[in-house]
Amino acid sequence: MELPKFVIGDNTDFPDDIFIIHLEFPRFLINLKDDSVEFLEDIEEEDQTELEAEMEYLITLAGEFYDREMERYENS
Repeated sequence: MELPKFVIGDNTDFPDDIFIIHLEFPRFLINLKDDSVEFLEDIEEEDQTELEAEMEYLITLAGEFYDREMERYENS
């Protein structure tokens, strides 16, 4: 099975929160309610510096993904 790069999720325990989940390395989720980021795997210290610039890019992509998905939802 081929997984998408991003998915949108919600949870009944957090009814006001919407999550964007990144399914490739580094796997993480963004809570759009407060823009917090939680990694789903351990990131080694030597990888953290390299990932900082990439994370900015991935967060931008996540925002673009969400905007596209919401537009598709509103137009359907």
